[in-house]
Amino acid sequence: MSHTDDRYYIPHGSHWPAVGSLGLLLLMVGASTWLNGSETGPWIMLAGFGTMIFMLTGWFGTVIGENQHGIYNSQVGISFRMGMFWFIFSEVMFFAVFFGTLFYARNMSIPWLGGDSNSFFTNLLLWPGYESTWPTNGPGNVGGDYEPMGPFGLPLINTALLLSSSVTLTIAHHALIAGQRGVLKTFLALTFVLGFIFVYLQGMEYIEAYEHMNLKMTSGIYGSTFYMLTGFHGLHVTLGAIMLLIIWFRVLKGHFTPDGHFAFEAVAWYWHFVDVVWVGLYVFVYWM
Repeated sequence: MSHTDDRYYIPHGSHWPAVGSLGLLLLMVGASTWLNGSETGPWIMLAGFGTMIFMLTGWFGTVIGENQHGIYNSQVGISFRMGMFWFIFSEVMFFAVFFGTLFYARNMSIPWLGGDSNSFFTNLLLWPGYESTWPTNGPGNVGGDYEPMGPFGLPLINTALLLSSSVTLTIAHHALIAGQRGVLKTFLALTFVLGFIFVYLQGMEYIEAYEHMNLKMTSGIYGSTFYMLTGFHGLHVTLGAIMLLIIWFRVLKGHFTPDGHFAFEAVAWYWHFVDVVWVGLYVFVYWM
């Protein structure tokens, strides 16, 4: 049945929220018991991950099916757009906290500990002789000697990959609007391939940092902020690449039209957001 009037579509009862709640419960219980030394904790957490994947696959499959059958109307489309807007806004705030942490550590706490400005006695009483420098694993030389990660090499290559992926995704979007399905399939595939290559190279970067540079999460404030920012961003790239892959499969099945393709747009918004975050991360973490 096609809902073309202005009445808002009320979804039928669904068991997926209950399944998702069970998955989150298993994740929480598994993680907490694992941290407390339980041998069954990892298995409970793994069951939680499996339940969440099952829930996401089933719930999104239901929504896709309802959309393909023309159940949704323009009011539902507005709700989808508002939901995606607020989701990305929450992600902006998520990374703003981490960038704020980096700013506070570099521009406030480290200068205070180094005796700058009015914090002379902070340095004198807590860490006499500590110099305000960045990057730093001090005071106290936490984690031992290390080598900071520079902006060239793999980080620069990954920057080029992500910026290129924004271009290929934009080309794919214009091809969808123009009805050029062949161009759409090719450049959308290039986009998620570039994303997965980024994740692979970031893994290689971490191996290099741990094995040859002694740069670890325990390397003071520099090591913890470096892995916190790049690690969470890498997780977002992974999720974004998976979403692009799913959209590509939908394109292969003939989904989306020039006038109706919000799922494609939503993933594109997310991907461009991830790219913008990386540019800021590359400048403030690798260069400065």
